[in-house]
Amino acid sequence: MLQNKREHPKEKSKLHPRNKNRERYDFKKLIESYPELAPFVKPNPYGDESIDFANPDAVKALNKALLLHHYGISHWDIPEGYLCPPIPGRADYIHHIADFLCRNNYGKIPTGTKIRCMDVGIGASCIYPIIGVQEYGWSFIGSDIDPTAIESANHIIASNPVLQGKVECKLQTNQKDFFYGIIRKDEHIDLSICNPPFHASEKEALAGSLRKIHNLHLDKKAQPILNFGGQNHELWCDGGEEKFVHSLIQQSKKFAGNCFCFSTMISKESNLRSVYKALEKAEVFGSETIPMGQGNKISRIVAWTFLNTEEQNQWKNTRWKTGK
Repeated sequence: MLQNKREHPKEKSKLHPRNKNRERYDFKKLIESYPELAPFVKPNPYGDESIDFANPDAVKALNKALLLHHYGISHWDIPEGYLCPPIPGRADYIHHIADFLCRNNYGKIPTGTKIRCMDVGIGASCIYPIIGVQEYGWSFIGSDIDPTAIESANHIIASNPVLQGKVECKLQTNQKDFFYGIIRKDEHIDLSICNPPFHASEKEALAGSLRKIHNLHLDKKAQPILNFGGQNHELWCDGGEEKFVHSLIQQSKKFAGNCFCFSTMISKESNLRSVYKALEKAEVFGSETIPMGQGNKISRIVAWTFLNTEEQNQWKNTRWKTGK
């Protein structure tokens, strides 16, 4: 039954102003770019054009359309059962971290392939490098503990000329390491990004999938669709987000001089206090918490650096060549 039609704002005001996905999805234009999306677009109970966001095939088709329409990615796919990321939220991370660099670079966003970004956990989708390359021209190193994810990301890169030569994928052979084995001792990167596993156990991840299904107003007795949520290592790890980020911070200290800015997504606000304590213990020079919002979900980026003011200025004036 068609319910009373809702009034929608033209823009999703919580998204970053430069986010290409800020306006409501224009399914007509998306279908023009990617006709295979058409069978999945139907009126929702309010009479608005939409897709079934609990259908993995529909979500994948929407992602293909968005990536082609907004970012010029003509060949994109992921193996069955792997995480299909929401494009708007991933784009927001890239734009907010670009603004962080801007605030620390005399008001100018550093752009071009000379800016090297490490994506800790590139995943099968290669989504952060795609957006970073196309929006700011950055180059990327993408690491992952999963050979299938690395293979998939490499296939996406090889299939899209706009990415070739700008994204390098590296397999992390030690699941406990983030930077060892990926960054050489004499190598410099300008920033690192990370979207940690959210849950602390498989049981917790399954419960999260059920909540997601229920929030989409589907059958309340439905079982979680495992290939909707992603692989185990994408969704959960021992100790969850909090323990993961603590380890990330600890290890980042050993690469303090290799990276201008480390960062990570923090989904649970309750984890912030312990994250701040970990940063203090690691003796970072400075940190910043950057709020992000998408729909009803609120998350944040925590960014930090070990470089003092003089070292930061030297980095900017030599690597970025954007001194005052």
